[in-house]
Amino acid sequence: MKKTILLTIALAFATASGFAQKFGYCNTTQILSLIPEVKAADSDLKAFQTQLNKRGQDMVKALQDKATELQRKKEQGTISPNDYQTQEAKLKEDQDKIAKYEQEVNTQLAQKREELYKPIFERFNKAMNDVAKENGFSLVFDTNAQVMLYADESLDLTKQVKAKLGITN
Repeated sequence: MKKTILLTIALAFATASGFAQKFGYCNTTQILSLIPEVKAADSDLKAFQTQLNKRGQDMVKALQDKATELQRKKEQGTISPNDYQTQEAKLKEDQDKIAKYEQEVNTQLAQKREELYKPIFERFNKAMNDVAKENGFSLVFDTNAQVMLYADESLDLTKQVKAKLGITN
């Protein structure tokens, strides 16, 4: 809805201004899927996430083992009530550490994603801007936004942006 309103406003402005406006469109998903650096970034991010998840799983397993052992001691009567409460409090602390670690993982993943993809998106945006300026386009729409109902194929800048990025597919 928001995108449709934006498109309507842009078209109204272009008509009202009396200037001939040139519009184009591009399939960003298609282009980004062909950039080798995106595939490498996807792989690096997945490996980083796997590493972080493994550590978290190890922490959960250790907590479960401690909880099981504590419960066994309680059932066998080999632990005093005071020691039980102390160890139970330690388990709660460990559980809180795991929750904090989960938050840290989300932050680290967001930072890593930004680190890996920012240069790629900057390069893509530069290529898109260059193609638009070189060809005199006032507005370029993304076909993935699902706003366009019709567009003449001659307005498709996808091939030009791919060429600007050195993509031959």
